[in-house]
Amino acid sequence: MEPGNAPGPACSRTSFADRWGSLSIDRSVQVSPDYWSVMETKPAGFLEKYPAVVTGFFFFMWYFLNVIFNILNKKIYNYFPYPYFVSVIHLLVGVVYCLLSWTVGLPKRAPINSTLLKLLFPVALCHALGHVTSNVSFAAVAVSFAHTIKALEPFFNAAATQFVLGQQVPLPLWLSLAPVVLGVSMASLTELSFNWTGFINAMISNISFTYRSIYSKKAMTDMDSTNVYAYISIIALIVCIPPAVIIEGPQLLQHGFNDAITKVGLTKFVSDLFFVGLFYHLYNQVATNTLERVAPLTHAVGNVLKRVFVIGFSIIVFGNRITTQTGIGTCIAIAGVAIYSYIKAKIEEEKRAKSA
Repeated sequence: MEPGNAPGPACSRTSFADRWGSLSIDRSVQVSPDYWSVMETKPAGFLEKYPAVVTGFFFFMWYFLNVIFNILNKKIYNYFPYPYFVSVIHLLVGVVYCLLSWTVGLPKRAPINSTLLKLLFPVALCHALGHVTSNVSFAAVAVSFAHTIKALEPFFNAAATQFVLGQQVPLPLWLSLAPVVLGVSMASLTELSFNWTGFINAMISNISFTYRSIYSKKAMTDMDSTNVYAYISIIALIVCIPPAVIIEGPQLLQHGFNDAITKVGLTKFVSDLFFVGLFYHLYNQVATNTLERVAPLTHAVGNVLKRVFVIGFSIIVFGNRITTQTGIGTCIAIAGVAIYSYIKAKIEEEKRAKSA
């Protein structure tokens, strides 16, 4: 019986689900049709009434957390240049956050078995390598330049899709990547903070995250994204600890910790590490939540704008001097990423429309 229609004289029960679960209504009582209409109408909360406002808030938080993370991260490296250790802290704070969330049931922890662990391990390994090399790059060069190099990630994704997965990449996508390569090349040639450590590690990061995407497709699971990211973070943390101890451990014990505490004090040092780890985890989580709320095209455009915001704010905050050629190259690279993201999202939407 549709809402608003008067119930018949006979006793009948209609079940429906609302946000509180499955409920049953006894229609044996003769009441006004308007009563049933009101009873069966789910009250619209703020999230339902203003979806655009909520989505806008998610985008704002995604940008805000990402910008704050990148700025605080670079400030830490200016007085504590130990990217392997800081990478471990990023993951450690995130893992503690996940464990506390599981403890209170937000979200409920999804069980994991050896089969799923084998599927997630390559993803986590690539995540760990990409995360560490990103931080080595951020520590070695200006944030704006590191993000310009990381704009090449779509190029590596396209190459891996075509030559590793054997899936044909449309010609328009390849052509859209030309300005990305050109822009990064222009920016690199005249970047004042350029050094090979930063450049090579940013490139390794691009390759690592590309393979992370490949293995993620092979490890498709019914587990929700929050739980998957939590397990990946735990595995990545375990992977990152040994190299951090081996590569930076002796220096940290000899003078690394003492130098940082002498420069900024123990309280600021500890709080900086805690908050940079928290912002790292939250911006990744919010990025995932934002993706779940919008179409791929919207998310792709948002991702490009996010990189623009990070580059722009980092130049303002740190007062990085950039040459005209570097600035032009960065703009060309970002424009190329925007074109690539737009074309790719449109192709994916057309594929879904045909399969629907």
